[in-house]
Amino acid sequence: MVPTQAVPEGLLSAPANLTYVALLFALFVVPKVLQRYRIPDAVTCLLLGFAAAALGFGRENQTVELLSTFGITALFLFAGLEIDARELRRDLRTFTQHIMVWSALMVIVAVAVAGILHFQWRAAALISLALVTPSTGFILSSHHAFGLSESEHFTVKTKAVGSELVALAALFFIVQTTSWERFALATATMILLVAFIPFAFRVFATRIAPFAPRSEFAFLLMVAVVCAYATLRLGVYYLVGAFLVGVAAQRFRVRLPAMSSEKMVDALEAFGSVFIPFYFFAAGTHVEHEQLQWTAAAVAGALLVVITPLRVGAVTVHRRMALDEPFSRSRRIGIALVPTLVFTLVISSILHTRYAAPDWLVGALAIYTVVNTMLPAFVLHAQAPEFTEPAAEPTTALE
Repeated sequence: MVPTQAVPEGLLSAPANLTYVALLFALFVVPKVLQRYRIPDAVTCLLLGFAAAALGFGRENQTVELLSTFGITALFLFAGLEIDARELRRDLRTFTQHIMVWSALMVIVAVAVAGILHFQWRAAALISLALVTPSTGFILSSHHAFGLSESEHFTVKTKAVGSELVALAALFFIVQTTSWERFALATATMILLVAFIPFAFRVFATRIAPFAPRSEFAFLLMVAVVCAYATLRLGVYYLVGAFLVGVAAQRFRVRLPAMSSEKMVDALEAFGSVFIPFYFFAAGTHVEHEQLQWTAAAVAGALLVVITPLRVGAVTVHRRMALDEPFSRSRRIGIALVPTLVFTLVISSILHTRYAAPDWLVGALAIYTVVNTMLPAFVLHAQAPEFTEPAAEPTTALE
C-alpha cells in the first residue's frame, strides 16, 4: 500500500491511490505522445513535475523521492557501463585532444562567470560544469532520436564519456577542497570505495553467482544504490557512486561476462525506463515559481546565445583541424553533445542547497538546460518515431 501521509494537500481531493495512478499515466503515456513532436521524454517529465508542484503534489513526497533515487542511479550506472577502455584507446590522440579542449572551455567559462557575475571560484566552477558538461546518460539513450549514424553515435559517445569523467573529478575536487582535512578524508573514502567494488564483484562471482543464477542484475543494482548513497554522504551526489559501479562492472566482464553483457545493459535500460521518469519528475517539483522570473529568462537566453554556439564551435573546429572532417559532420557531432540536462539539474541542486545560489540563477540554469536538451532533435532534423506496421501474412498463389 502506498503511504498516504507523505502526500500533501492541494491536488488530493481524490483518494491518494488514484493520484498515484494518474501520476503513472502522466509519466508513462504523456511523454510518449509528445515524443512524436520531438520533445524528449525527460523534458516532458521535468515540466510535469513543475506543474504538479504548482498543484500541491510531488515536492518532498517520500515515495517519489525514493523512486527518483532508483532513476538517477540507473541513469549513471548505465553511463558507467558504456565506458569501454578498448573503445577509448581506439583513437587515443583525438580523445585526449578533446579532453584538453573541453577542459580549457570549462576554465574559460568559469573565469568569465566569476568575472562577470562576481561569484567566488567554487560557485563559478560549478556553474561552468553545469553549462558545458554533456549529459552522457541522456545522450546515449537518445541518439536514435537525434538521427545519428552508428559512427557518429560512437564519436559522440566517446566525447561525452570523456567530458563526464573529467567533470566528475572536477566536481569532487571543487566540493571537497573546502579544507585539506576534508579533502584527505574524502579521498581516502573514495579510494576505499573504489577498492570495495571489485572486491564485492569477486565475492559475488565466486560465492553467490554459481548458486544463484540470474541474480547479476539485482546484485549490480544494489551495489550501485549503496555506493550512490555513500557518495551522497560525501557531498558529491548519487551520480559518482553509481558511475563508479558501472565502470567497475565493465572492467569485470572477463571474470563475470554477464555483469556487462548486452542482456544486462538491456535489462538496465528496461529498469531505467520505469524509474528515470521519476527522477526528472522529482527534479521538476524542486523548481520553484520564484526561480522562473524575467531575470532568469533573460540570463538563460544570454547563456543559450553565447555558450551553446561556443560549445558547438569548439567541437567543430577541433575535429576540422585534427581530422580534416567535413564541416557538416563535425557540426552534427557538436550539436549532439549540447544537452546538459542531468548534470545541470544536479549542480543546480548543489548550488541551491550548499551555496545559497540566487533564485534567478537556478531558474536560468533550468531554462537553459530544457532548451538545449530539446535542441538536437529539432536542429538535426531527426525523424519522429513511427509505429511499426504489422507484418502481412504470407499469401499463397492460387492455382
